[in-house]
Amino acid sequence: MQSATLDQPPAATPDPQAVVQALRAVLPRHGLLWEAEDTTPYECDGLTAYRQRPMAVALPENNEQVQAVLKTCHRLGVPIVARGAGTGLSGGALPHARGITLGLSRLNRILKVDPLARTATVQCGVRNAAVSEAAAPHGLYYAPDPSSQIACSIGGNVAENAGGVHCLKYGLTVHNVLAVRGFTMDGEPFELGGEAMDAPGLDLLAVFIGSEGLLGVATEIVVRLRPKPLLARCVMASFASVRDAGDAVARIIGAGIIPAGLEMMDQPMTAAVEDFVKAGYDLDAAAILLCESDGTPHEVEEEIARMEDVLRAAGATRCVVSDSEPQRLKFWSGRKNAFPASGRISPDYLCMDSTIPRRRLADMLEAIVAMQDRHGLRCVNVFHAGDGNLHPLILFDANDPDQLHRAEAFGAEILETSVALGGTVTGEHGVGVEKLNSMCVQFTEAEREQMLGVKTAFDPAGLLNPGKAIPSLNRCAEYGKQLVRGGVWAFPDLERF
Repeated sequence: MQSATLDQPPAATPDPQAVVQALRAVLPRHGLLWEAEDTTPYECDGLTAYRQRPMAVALPENNEQVQAVLKTCHRLGVPIVARGAGTGLSGGALPHARGITLGLSRLNRILKVDPLARTATVQCGVRNAAVSEAAAPHGLYYAPDPSSQIACSIGGNVAENAGGVHCLKYGLTVHNVLAVRGFTMDGEPFELGGEAMDAPGLDLLAVFIGSEGLLGVATEIVVRLRPKPLLARCVMASFASVRDAGDAVARIIGAGIIPAGLEMMDQPMTAAVEDFVKAGYDLDAAAILLCESDGTPHEVEEEIARMEDVLRAAGATRCVVSDSEPQRLKFWSGRKNAFPASGRISPDYLCMDSTIPRRRLADMLEAIVAMQDRHGLRCVNVFHAGDGNLHPLILFDANDPDQLHRAEAFGAEILETSVALGGTVTGEHGVGVEKLNSMCVQFTEAEREQMLGVKTAFDPAGLLNPGKAIPSLNRCAEYGKQLVRGGVWAFPDLERF
């Protein structure tokens, strides 16, 4: 069987009216939208630069309706794009022009919280923050905490393998999910993983998490809950240069300290955030680090003292330790409001997402400064410094087509530089449509063929989220022509990993 060609739409689909009629037969009256005025709100996810109205939007309310929609679309050869809360930042939920958007927000029930097993079983449309709210009476919480946690769904977190500011210590979604239940494109039910600590056979759960809706539709997820720490305190450390701040990150990890959170922001970002939420940031610093410790009071006191010693030895000009829970939350409120704060200082921004080795943080930031001059655009920086996950925000005005073009070129250069420094083109936002070309830079033809093989094993017809995450060989061949520079590898002066 040939691999699905993801950059091309599936074979000609039936007449839209016939598709709508078939779906109306398996959904309640209010469960299907097909008029343009009703489907327009679904034309994009959080990456608003790309827009496309779907043929129709299906809004099932239970597993049976999800299964019926999938079986119907599989029979008719209609593409399906699953959508959670629509907060994704890579275009993963961008609709297919001849396909159905499968909106899963109505599957929003918390089915069970088991305080003894420390697990919660939730439907895919449950908000990330709602899991911790439900577990709080038992002294438990769900650790992954992306900045959009008040809105993003657990199903979307599974699709993108979301992280958050505390993923350094507590892991990504893949480290906090025990089982996923759902359906393949042809409507067959599946269960990956299990509620036990381990499951026999190949780890297909890890393959599924982060697969961006290409392999199946998750409807129920069993997540791991953790005891709430007795105490948490945060250190805000100021630095006179981004290089000193970047070096401090490597020193902290090198000292054997694994903070609960380790975040970095440069001065343009702290200025934007401080004006927005008054977090108490040092506006004279070229960069700040937020370093959190949690655990028992004794553990926290000891770790905070060790972190302060390392930070000062690395060149910190100032260290402020939160002396109350409100102050700690204020520090983190600034970090979690970095994106909306950026929206106040620019009509539009392009949020990038890549990873690099921690030891190259300073090199990357200095490279971004040079890119600003080349592309004539500003960039503010915030990232999960502990695991080298960057989120540069390129500021531009989308009403100016030239600025949009320059912003996209700026973003592509950031991703390519990340790969050249030994990193990857995405950390937690996924590939979607935004980073398809960058996948051609990071992975070889053989590696991409293996990915297509996995996709084909789960979805032989290639109907689930086509054109996303995995570029076709033809696409990479065309993009490769754009990267040829006199036969010299891009960024020849950068040290390779």
